[in-house]
Amino acid sequence: MSSPEPRRTALDALHRSLGATMTDFAGWDMPLRYASERDEHNAVRTKAGLFDLSHMGEITVTGPQAAALLNHALVGNIATVGLGRARYTMICQADGGILDDLIVYRLAETEYMVVANASNAQVVLDALVDRSAGFDAEVRDDRDAYALIAVQGPESPGIVKALTDADLDGLKYYAGLPGTVAGVPALIARTGYTGEDGFELFVKPEHAVELWQALTKAGEAVGLVPCGLSCRDTLRLEAGMPLYGHELTTALTPFDAGLGRVVKFEKEGDFVGREALTEAAARAESNPPRVLVGLIAEGRRVPRAGYPVVADGQVIGEVTSGAPSPTLGKPIAMAYVDAAHAAPGTAGVGVDIRGSHEPYEVVALPFYKRQK
Repeated sequence: MSSPEPRRTALDALHRSLGATMTDFAGWDMPLRYASERDEHNAVRTKAGLFDLSHMGEITVTGPQAAALLNHALVGNIATVGLGRARYTMICQADGGILDDLIVYRLAETEYMVVANASNAQVVLDALVDRSAGFDAEVRDDRDAYALIAVQGPESPGIVKALTDADLDGLKYYAGLPGTVAGVPALIARTGYTGEDGFELFVKPEHAVELWQALTKAGEAVGLVPCGLSCRDTLRLEAGMPLYGHELTTALTPFDAGLGRVVKFEKEGDFVGREALTEAAARAESNPPRVLVGLIAEGRRVPRAGYPVVADGQVIGEVTSGAPSPTLGKPIAMAYVDAAHAAPGTAGVGVDIRGSHEPYEVVALPFYKRQK
């Protein structure tokens, strides 16, 4: 069977005209890089980068019981999200395994937008529809209703400010407000997945090219460059941010991932996974699971997902993400390791790279924190 044609974003022709190297990502044809991924990475750290994130999965939940449905379906307390604010949360299976990590925006009194990872958008949509039974709320697939453009990096506030009269200074981290950017109606959000300040602009697909071009022009003088998914991965890795399918999977609960804080047992009513997660929380207390740590190479060899982490000839963990870090100038990795070897500075830890045990330094995450 041939696989279906990948979906194309509203910016597809523009990426190709910019010479992007395209790749199939979660069923979408997406730009991997335009020129040098290292230059794109460094631009976001020092100036600004422009990303097409239209592959993300937007799901709208509306109706009198929208908040109650989301409280039942997700592990977070969505009822406490203020108007115009956003929350990082997760959707879990009944057994506590993570189906996806999400951002939920409260757009209006009874309207929420759930943003899922591209690879999980259908799974999340199906789960929300399934879990909506008995609630006076509607779950709508809005993936085709939005294009999503992100501007990330220290110069991003100035670039977006030049194109909008929305109150960007008043827009907090994890908030979203409706406004107009370059004459285009947009939901302007400030969440980010790079470790830098920046904005996500949700717009109608037919406005995407116009907005991209206006941002490109506004950022020209300060070094804004188009950025692909490759540097997005190294940026989030340096910032210690988890990626679904790597640090988060159905085999792990939020407590296994060190993100138990997203589970709100105190909220009203039952939620999917509550019982299993209560047990997982108790287990994590008495018998700490493997811990997600940072690893910095002493040599030049790059660790990849799935490589064993070793100490004293024993396997003590597994790499979940690894790449050369442009900011640190060395290969880095995130890995789950046994609690006994998780303290920063633990001696004798290495990564088995094709049979050779390469020495690595254990560090606390993140690898990189921007100067406020």
